[in-house]
Parts: sequence; structure tokens; C-alpha cells
Amino acid sequence: MGNLIITVGREFGSGGREFGRRLSDDLKIAYYDRQIISEIAKRTSLSEEYVHQIIERKPYMPFPITTGRSFYPLTDPVVEQTLSVYNEQHNIIREMAEKSDCVIVGRCADYILSDLHPLRIFVYSEIGARLKRCREKAPEHEHLSDSALKRHILKIDKERAKYYAFYTDRKWGERTNYDLCINTAHITPKEAAAELAIILERKMKEARQDFSNKE
Repeated sequence: MGNLIITVGREFGSGGREFGRRLSDDLKIAYYDRQIISEIAKRTSLSEEYVHQIIERKPYMPFPITTGRSFYPLTDPVVEQTLSVYNEQHNIIREMAEKSDCVIVGRCADYILSDLHPLRIFVYSEIGARLKRCREKAPEHEHLSDSALKRHILKIDKERAKYYAFYTDRKWGERTNYDLCINTAHITPKEAAAELAIILERKMKEARQDFSNKE
């Protein structure tokens, strides 16, 4: 019986990160998010801030880089570094998933681990709910207008969509790419995680019982 692997994609401000963390806590399994950036930084000798900037944006490519995902020889050091970071991320995510049951947030994990059949979740919400959540989480000194905050939210979503499409040839947030889509405008991340954990614990118990019966 393989590991339980859960990947979480999320719109900015939807509470997807909180949902993933709470789900891992409820299920008592590993949680990976910013730990991936830390590990990439260690392996590449780059700063965590720089790694974060790279993996949040679609890389600039002066020419098509792949045919069937086979890389052409590269001469641009920035491009080489960008692809090197992605390759490290790919390897780290696979190592984490093969190690134990886990929840992995973002970073194309659903695509990278597709052969391991993860439970692919996408968390989204209406813009009004996302604005409210961002204001609740914002530092005290931040005073963006609603229009400015909305532009910021949509800009981050756009960057995530470009990044995801570049590496996967799939549309970010497209419901057919996920097993479960959760709208946190009508249920909190805490509530959604708790309810899903109950279902998954029951499923895991049944799977373990079936596996035991076949031995």
C-alpha cells in the first residue's frame, strides 16, 4: 500500500496554505511548504529569498526550451539557474512524497507526482472573501485600498498560473486537473480540513483492512 499523498493548489488569499497545514495536523502526517524552498537553497547555495522569487514566476525564455520536455542546450546562465532550481524542486518533492504520508502545498506537486496518484486539491474563493482574509492577515502598517489589494491578489494568481502552465502544459485552477475543489467563501479552512480528515481517515482504515486481508 503506497503513501497517502495530498497536493494542495490554491488561489492567493483563499486560505489554501492554512487548509493544508490543518489537514496534515488532523491526519498527523508530514506537511511540506516553505520547507521545500529551504531545502532547495541548501542544495543550490542560493538564498531562500532568491529561490522563492524564482519558483513563484514563470521563467523568461528567449526561445522554446522543450520538445516533449527534453531540454535544448542552454547558454543563458539565468535560464540555466532557473531550470536548475526547478529540477531540484522536482527531486525534493519526489523524495518527500516517497518518504511518508504527506501534504504538499503548491509548486506543481500534483503534476510532479502524477504517477504516484496523489489526492489533488485546489482551494479557491470569491474575491470579496479573499480581500477580507488578506486584510486579516496583513501587517498593521499595510494600508492598501481595496482596488490596490485586488490588483495584488490577481497579479500573484496570474504569476502562479503562468508558472504552472509553463512546467505542466496544464491550466492552473482548471477543475478537471483536480480531484477536489474547495470554496473557502462558505467554509473555513479549519472546517474543511477537519471534515476531509474524517473522510480520509475512514478511507485509509478501509484500505489498510483490505490490504491486510489480501496478505
